[in-house]
Amino acid sequence: MFTERLQADARAIAAHLDDVLSGLDDLPVTRAMHWATRGGKALRGFLVLEGARLHDVAPDRAIWPAAAIEAMHAYSLVHDDLPAMDDDDLRRGQPTVHVKWDEATAILAGDALQALAFELAGHADAGPADIRAELSLTLARAAGARGMVLGQALDIAAETAETPLNLEQISALQAGKTGALFGWAAMAGPRLAGADPAPLRAYADALGLAFQIHDDILDVEGDAAKTGKRLRKDAEAGKATFVSLLGREAARTRAEELIDRACDALSSYGAGADCLRQAARFVIARES
Repeated sequence: MFTERLQADARAIAAHLDDVLSGLDDLPVTRAMHWATRGGKALRGFLVLEGARLHDVAPDRAIWPAAAIEAMHAYSLVHDDLPAMDDDDLRRGQPTVHVKWDEATAILAGDALQALAFELAGHADAGPADIRAELSLTLARAAGARGMVLGQALDIAAETAETPLNLEQISALQAGKTGALFGWAAMAGPRLAGADPAPLRAYADALGLAFQIHDDILDVEGDAAKTGKRLRKDAEAGKATFVSLLGREAARTRAEELIDRACDALSSYGAGADCLRQAARFVIARES
């Protein structure tokens, strides 16, 4: 059930983004925006749509914040790949935006995708004004200096720190860098419905950390042909990771424990949340 639904949601989100982007002028920056939003799993967008289904929110409302989080995620990847950041030349099996075009185009495409995310989250078709305002405000907090950008800044600072980060510090870093957007995505459904987002917040907190632990494992033992990006970067940079601090098997065990915690957080939804439980298991079984 989960795999089919994830794929269907990814297609729906991609089609929605293509429709929105097709209204822009045909310029290098807009072509780069199209490029940056292609080919992903759309797991964050899926969390929006699945949370909406769980709360009986109409798909034509939920597609707007689902597309918003994928636009925000795409922006973060474009900027993360830049030479001043992680300096990557491969993303989703394709050249990164700054490689295919140039750095200036990549910066502008990322800027435009970030702005587009707020435009989509605040679109009139997403629902009443108060709900759209809440989606936009919380997206700003999740993406900015309280969330993803904070995590990225801490990650960059750690590269030149005299003392490697400890486990608590890495967990806090990743709660921003990876977890903040997962949290927003999971809570978008109940927010659209005016329901309590607390259970899905707890689910996403555990899911996001497990996702990053598994990413650290993939960086050590993954296949670049399957991940679509360059691997072994953390070891080359001498960065502390969950794997370097815990060891591979202990890190795997920690991720499994977090997934159990994520699934337990869904108990109030009963069998209706089975697809989200399957999504959680997928997070630590994926190859990319």
